Amino acid sequence: MRYSKEAYITLSVFMESYLSQRLQSLAESQTLAMNQKTKDLQAKGFDIVNLTAGEPDFFTPDHIKAAAKKAVDDNYSFYTPVDGYMDLRKAIADKLKRENDLDYKPEQITASNGAKHSLANAIMSLVDEGDEVIIPAPYWVSYSELVKLAGGKSVIVKTTLESGFKMSAEQLERAITPKTKLLILCSPSNPTGGVYDRAALKALADVIAKHDRIFIISDEIYEHINFVGKHESIAQFANVKDKVVLINGVSKAYAMTGYRIGYLAAPLWLTKACSKLQGQFTSNPSSIAQRAAVAALTQDNTPTKDMTVAFKRRRDLVIKWLNEMPGVKCNVPEGAFYVFPDVSSFFGKSDGSVTIQTDMDMCLYLLDKALVSGVPGDAFGEPTCIRLSYATSDANLEKAMKSMKDALGRLKITN
Repeated sequence: MRYSKEAYITLSVFMESYLSQRLQSLAESQTLAMNQKTKDLQAKGFDIVNLTAGEPDFFTPDHIKAAAKKAVDDNYSFYTPVDGYMDLRKAIADKLKRENDLDYKPEQITASNGAKHSLANAIMSLVDEGDEVIIPAPYWVSYSELVKLAGGKSVIVKTTLESGFKMSAEQLERAITPKTKLLILCSPSNPTGGVYDRAALKALADVIAKHDRIFIISDEIYEHINFVGKHESIAQFANVKDKVVLINGVSKAYAMTGYRIGYLAAPLWLTKACSKLQGQFTSNPSSIAQRAAVAALTQDNTPTKDMTVAFKRRRDLVIKWLNEMPGVKCNVPEGAFYVFPDVSSFFGKSDGSVTIQTDMDMCLYLLDKALVSGVPGDAFGEPTCIRLSYATSDANLEKAMKSMKDALGRLKITN
């Protein structure tokens, strides 16, 4: 049977009512949505500079690619243990000791299909219906949605640009209730680039240590993209070590986003629970990608250091441009590869045809008038800002910033 376009749309809307309430309550990832919108426009011939991407623009280093190719030739084509090959988990444990001075046994490691999968495993394993999860805002888009899927309630703690978008120990203490089960922390941060130093983490750890029932998920996926010194993990503190789920992976540090290898390190009882859950959802991560990850974690990491140098140079380039744009406020990110400028001074302004009222309006305006794509800050819990990734070439960034400055300069106060 053939349907008209209108009838098909009506039927589709009707059929969507059969979807589970769980799925209907879930928000689409705005980062992925804006990235896809950008790619669709690029496919139509529009010369857009894509600043939505949450991935390095560098190719995977050759020695890692060689390990993947060798794995194919060596017939690594069978199921692996659910939580990953033992030598991968040992390489992760060795990395955590070598680089972070953290003691984990391989049995305390679960390798998954990306750090997002590890986050989902940990949240689903810890959070029950009605449990509260403290999340400092701005936050990565998936945290609150994963909590929602687990039946929990996100308790959002707003931070400020002036504080570097970092939550204080006092704010954490005020947010805790008898229902609090979890704190989710991200350092270096997506979307702000904020980095918690040792003293700030110690203060947060001391608060959590006073509450037996509260655990910490520490998202450290941007660990190596750090411009202010040694990476610090909240897992280093003995008074909370057994309450921390450390999340990391190979995507950002080794330009391996498509390989989909993340991992968590935690107390043994919790890694067993996460492996049990993973066994029902996906089983093991890719055997080939695991072999590549072993090479990434055990061989030369010079390419990682070179990427970080490039990202710092690009950060400085973008910050210089943003500082020259009247009305834009932006702190200097200390890590990751994003800037998170406050653009709220443009709300209520118009170029004569478009009036900016929200962060989404701003992103659509920049996409249309400047051919620059970003992500609305509301996706990260802060609607006064937008997120721009500088994981692209210096030339692209120069082009994007000049075009953005020109477009913003055309916005005037409406009568």
